Amino acid sequence: MTSLYSLAHLRDLAAPQWDALVPAGQPFLRHAFLSALEDSGSVSPQTGWAAEHLVLERDGQVRAVLPAYRKWHSFGEYVFDHGWAEACERAGIAYYPKLLGAVPFSPVSGPRLLSAEPADASLLLQALPEYLVKGELSGAHINFTDSALDQQMMGQPGWMERLGCQFHWRNRGYRDFQDFLDTLASRKRKQIRKEREQVAGQGIDFHWLRGDELDPVRWDFVYRCYANTYAVRRRAPYLTREFFSLLAERMPEALRVVIARQNGRDVAMALSLVGGDSLYGRYWGCLDEFDRLHFETCFYQGMDYAIAHGLQRFDAGAQGEHKLIRGFEPVLTRSWHYLRHPGLRRAVDEFLQQERDGVRAYAEQAREMLPYRRG
Repeated sequence: MTSLYSLAHLRDLAAPQWDALVPAGQPFLRHAFLSALEDSGSVSPQTGWAAEHLVLERDGQVRAVLPAYRKWHSFGEYVFDHGWAEACERAGIAYYPKLLGAVPFSPVSGPRLLSAEPADASLLLQALPEYLVKGELSGAHINFTDSALDQQMMGQPGWMERLGCQFHWRNRGYRDFQDFLDTLASRKRKQIRKEREQVAGQGIDFHWLRGDELDPVRWDFVYRCYANTYAVRRRAPYLTREFFSLLAERMPEALRVVIARQNGRDVAMALSLVGGDSLYGRYWGCLDEFDRLHFETCFYQGMDYAIAHGLQRFDAGAQGEHKLIRGFEPVLTRSWHYLRHPGLRRAVDEFLQQERDGVRAYAEQAREMLPYRRG
């Protein structure tokens, strides 16, 4: 017998049951990460993220899950559908609440339908349209999918593909940072050297720490830096201070923090996660302004770390054409969207067809701007 139900709290499913379905090297999908978001209050109905994780059970066994949230806004997703919501409001169509299958505040591609067997994931996917009707949800959106799920989604009735573009750095077996620099055109190589020298010239050095090497005082500093990136834009941070403590408690082995220090005083930080062969840069912040410190802390330090530890990929976050001239290559990302309203679905489908062509053209143009030597 097969049944589909939802969880309002991830803690209602034991961590071993959930994690048994999570592929290796996926720290953002682990029970520890997702439950820390909920238990810290970063994700809650009060913040517009009501957990509604879908669980497919067969013969008393959990066979597939989709981390999902009932949402009343579109913030913190990094796949922007505000225009769709505004068009619905003008037309008198209810766009919220919607169902979002994603990792909150984390534009990192990976599996989304987690299952023991592909057939179980298909069953959950096929049950979604009826679930939306019963739950009075306008549609479902599954963001930042991996290639396996993309193949599964193609041809599914009603689902529409959306493309995005990020910039990731690849470690091509570099011996050290200089080995990487040697692959660049002369002018770009000199620019990066100059940026690093400017930071060092301000008396700033860097120290890497694992999650279990930071005490509460250091975590307070990490949070102040993170929150300051929002304060300077007069916005409230998505994450609470408790979220960082829970991460440090539940998955310290996956956390890496680089601290920038000037004259023995901590002045900036970048927090990353390690999973499989990848380094994921997530949160950064500084308490004072320093020339070029962002580039060094968020990019060059991560590249150095990846080289030193044999990591093959560095995903430093969602945006930034400024990453191109530092060797980060354009990578297409995908999300999938199912909208119940037929008129809205037709309009969005036409828009996405045009947008996909534009995103592909943009990625090709971006590739021409990479700093690597040619020939």
